[in-house]
Amino acid sequence: SKSAFGMSMGKFAMWSFIASDAMGFAGLFAAFVASRASGSVWLLRGGEWMQGWPNPVEVLNISLTALNTFILICSSVTMVLALAACRQNDRKKTLIYLGCTIICGIFFLGVQAYEYQALFHHGIVPWEDNFCGTFYALTCYHGFHVLSGVIYLICIFMGTLRGRYDANNSSPIEIVGLFWHFVDLVWILLFTFVYLFEPIGLSDTW
Repeated sequence: SKSAFGMSMGKFAMWSFIASDAMGFAGLFAAFVASRASGSVWLLRGGEWMQGWPNPVEVLNISLTALNTFILICSSVTMVLALAACRQNDRKKTLIYLGCTIICGIFFLGVQAYEYQALFHHGIVPWEDNFCGTFYALTCYHGFHVLSGVIYLICIFMGTLRGRYDANNSSPIEIVGLFWHFVDLVWILLFTFVYLFEPIGLSDTW
């Protein structure tokens, strides 16, 4: 059946979910921007407490996260290829590309867990200050979405393995793809704003 907007009910439901979920991310981004604009962070640097916003290059592992970002972008490509293969009734390629997408998602989560472990080792914990609080809130919230996406993809993989999805029923793969592309897009924005933007006028403080 079709909805009033000319799409399947499942696809319409996913777009509605993405629209509402984007508001949650927007709220966290707003908190990050507000905290950064106020520069209301106090940390012990060189034996003295100093106010400002840390330069992410000095605090975060940019190169490792850049690799993680590349892996997540590649997973969007394999997701597109999985849908294309399904529409061509090529179950083998569909399974291969879905499997690659799942592996990329698991790899991303593993790298993020490693990053958290390294940050905790250096005393950068969620309750330390506004920078840490907003950083962990954003990345953990996104990580939860990646984990949810991986579980969702595994369910779709199992359904494909059992022959449930083909050229006549590719909508479930298209729908999970919409969610996965949304998660990837959010990460690209998060990586850009949180990891790459150097605080203006505060570099001397840090």
